[in-house]
Amino acid sequence: MDASIADEAEAYVRGLLSEWLDPDPGECLACYLDRALERHRCAGDLALAEHYRDVAAPRATALVERLESMGGFCDCEVLCNALQPAWHLWSTSREIEIDGREIVLEAEPPPSMPPCTGVRRGSTQPCRNWHTMRRPARYRGR
Repeated sequence: MDASIADEAEAYVRGLLSEWLDPDPGECLACYLDRALERHRCAGDLALAEHYRDVAAPRATALVERLESMGGFCDCEVLCNALQPAWHLWSTSREIEIDGREIVLEAEPPPSMPPCTGVRRGSTQPCRNWHTMRRPARYRGR
């Protein structure tokens, strides 16, 4: 009887981990990382990106090399150095007056990202909510 309680507890914990860590159907890598990093701290590696690849795009064998070539050496750096919210989501620049002086406020990214617009199964490309900040340097993958 103890084994069945332990088995139930393990199944419950696995279900929670799957719910928290697995990408949603059609969710792009960038939206997945954004969502996962809201719940979990970056571990200083690409563990979440690799988990996405393993679950959603197992044929993307050069994903880590590609992200690193774009400056993403850990999960949070992918969203800081490699990808950013698409321009259509940013606030517009505007001028305000403070104490008689005109000050220009620059455009800013959205405070939170809208729902993922989706990608095809097996893709590691970002959805329309994201764009690549810099082109990947040459890497040996395809």
